[in-house]
Amino acid sequence: MTTPEHEVVVIGAGASGIGAAVRLLDQGIRDFVVLEKGNAVGGTWRDNTYPGCGCDVPSRLYSYTFAPNPEWSRVFAKQREILAYLGDTATRFGVDEHLRLGVEVHAARWDATALRWRLSTSDGDLTARAIIAAAGPWHTPNLPDIPGLQGFDGPVFHSSRWDHDVDLAGRRVAVVGSGASAVQFVPAIAPVVRQLHLFQRTPQWVLPKPDHHIPRVERRLLRWHRALAALRGLEYRALESLGFAFRRPRAQPLLRAVAKAHIRRAISDSSLRRKVTPDYPVGCTRPLVSNDYYPALTRPNVQVHATGVAEVRGNTVVAADGTTAEVDAIVLGTGFRILDLPIAERVFDADGASLADHWQGSPQAYLGTTVAGFPNLFLVLGPSVGIINSAFVLIEAQLTYIMSALRHLRTSLEVRRPVQDAFNARVQAALPGTAYNAGGCRSYYIDANGRNSFSWPWSTERLVELLGRFDPTEYRVGEHLREEAKA
Repeated sequence: MTTPEHEVVVIGAGASGIGAAVRLLDQGIRDFVVLEKGNAVGGTWRDNTYPGCGCDVPSRLYSYTFAPNPEWSRVFAKQREILAYLGDTATRFGVDEHLRLGVEVHAARWDATALRWRLSTSDGDLTARAIIAAAGPWHTPNLPDIPGLQGFDGPVFHSSRWDHDVDLAGRRVAVVGSGASAVQFVPAIAPVVRQLHLFQRTPQWVLPKPDHHIPRVERRLLRWHRALAALRGLEYRALESLGFAFRRPRAQPLLRAVAKAHIRRAISDSSLRRKVTPDYPVGCTRPLVSNDYYPALTRPNVQVHATGVAEVRGNTVVAADGTTAEVDAIVLGTGFRILDLPIAERVFDADGASLADHWQGSPQAYLGTTVAGFPNLFLVLGPSVGIINSAFVLIEAQLTYIMSALRHLRTSLEVRRPVQDAFNARVQAALPGTAYNAGGCRSYYIDANGRNSFSWPWSTERLVELLGRFDPTEYRVGEHLREEAKA
């Protein structure tokens, strides 16, 4: 049987993969396939269905520029609406014709002689000249290693794998973690559970959320393209201002004042205020926004434990400070393995070393997009380009860079290692002094080696500008790679 050959293989059909497919079609490239191991498109918005799930970026900005949507029902859309938008976009732009659902990539190996990628999947083998890895970082749950958790005889599940067959009404529930997901689902389940024990290892800064239902008259106005673009621009600038404040310590007093006032308005109990007030700079962890999280913590059936979990004994959750709670169910709001990208263990260079082998716990790439030693491999939402803005802005900027690279691609392209090393050195040199590296918090920005492999230390405009220029001199190009392989 002949192995299918493609110009490009896109791995993942979330926001990045759908965007990649649309841009490939726009470039006139039709010999490509999108491999998605799930049974539907949507990525993290397909997987995360917990109560209250929604976006913490304004909807008009959390969308493609080539598919503006004036019909969002809220300023900050909920999960179902975002998922529907992604599915509609894929169908409208013809992505469905290139989509293969239920196909998982087991391994991708670079053939230095043929100058092609050889992929093994759950549906057979195929080859491609280039790979766009669009699986995304918000995919693999971060499951805590809590002694005794496996012996708990009630339901236990992670927020990203919410078990809707479990009725939490009237039950005593432990929530482990207080990050972005917990900030959304805690207010949703607190009114129905008998008792909610929130185990908060590290308090989070939570800012006010300027959310509201968008009335029909406003949606009608936003059908005028200029009005929608102008509002999107204002929201972009607002988030850029927030990012600027995270990068400039002198702006911290104002941010802290806003965040503390948000706490004071919702919580009158001084003890609870102290528990939920962080002692590190705003921005050291991912910024959160909510208007109902703090009020939920004041409910009489909610208890905040300002500590992590030490172990589980039977139906008893034992906190690190020795306090205990008898519970019937445990929900893990412990986030994702952002920097341990699953694709890194499945992509191999010509010598058989995986991307994870190269990274050794500290992911590195050039502009978060290409990696030395891995020709014709392109990452979307890769390391060291995490911005305080919409992920769609970054996705589209990276796709612009990738399309430029594909236009230059004749046989192979591999970023020069000195170029990649110099880029990462500049990023690391700029991070100290920002809130991202300020210390005093435990964030997913910091990798297993204590290095910030996530954050971009400058403006989004600067990153978009860099990604808007593809320089072929920064790459090893062409047939010499085949000659090296023969040697």
